[in-house]
Amino acid sequence: MSLEDQLLMPGQLLARGVCRHLALGHGFSVIEEFVPERGRRVDVMALGPKGEIWVVECKSSRADFMSDGKWQGYLDWCDRYFWAVDQEFPTDLLPEGTGLIVGDAYDAEILRMAPEHKLSGARRNALVRRFAAHAARRLLALRDPDAGMALI
Repeated sequence: MSLEDQLLMPGQLLARGVCRHLALGHGFSVIEEFVPERGRRVDVMALGPKGEIWVVECKSSRADFMSDGKWQGYLDWCDRYFWAVDQEFPTDLLPEGTGLIVGDAYDAEILRMAPEHKLSGARRNALVRRFAAHAARRLLALRDPDAGMALI
């Protein structure tokens, strides 16, 4: 395990594998720890090649899942909602009617496709704009930390 991997929390490592899978395997653009509105932060938001928006919540343990009472509030911010867990997670805990991704720090696999609940055009437009602006600010922060961090 690399030094960088040792500094990341289990959920962050899982999110990395999920992002790799969605980006490389499905052509999605992905952002970790995205805020669709004030007071909400999703682990992974993914923008697909046809404009579809997926939210993926990464759960590293039973306790992590049990302490998350806000996940239903994310349903209004995506076309499809997924849980991402590792191989050891007791998947029978996860609610029906949601997608399931199993992965690790390096890759993932969609085991159950989430049902589609299309966003309204106005919400999709606003969310795609926020997604693009956030991605641009993150890139700027990498290239010019003094300027970029002031915007994030």
